[in-house]
Amino acid sequence: MKQLLFLLLLPVVSYSQFSFPNFKEQDKQLHFAAGMITGAAGYSFIYNKTNNKKHAILGGIATSLAAGIGKELFDSAIMGNKIDDQDLIATVLGGITINVTIPLFKKRKSKYKQLDKVIGGYKYWLGDK
Repeated sequence: MKQLLFLLLLPVVSYSQFSFPNFKEQDKQLHFAAGMITGAAGYSFIYNKTNNKKHAILGGIATSLAAGIGKELFDSAIMGNKIDDQDLIATVLGGITINVTIPLFKKRKSKYKQLDKVIGGYKYWLGDK
């Protein structure tokens, strides 16, 4: 699973390093931060509804993508039909970054608690019924 994740993220990271010569611009940093905020909000909302990490990760990335597309459509209406694809990429990369990071710090559920519910706990094994 970790190798698959690495292979999926490798093109994103390499593309981001070479396509953002102006990533020091404050606008790109704000788009990245907005992607992280919307991605985290999408992740937490979907995880609370489904308790499924994979759906939450995909939902968080989709939320950041939707926020980026919405912002770029709004900007294009103001600036005369000019969509900046680097702003959209920065927003989505922010969403991907936070959605890959959140599961690393979430506490895993203990399988012993699930086993206790199925067989009746430790007292069952000790002979105390």
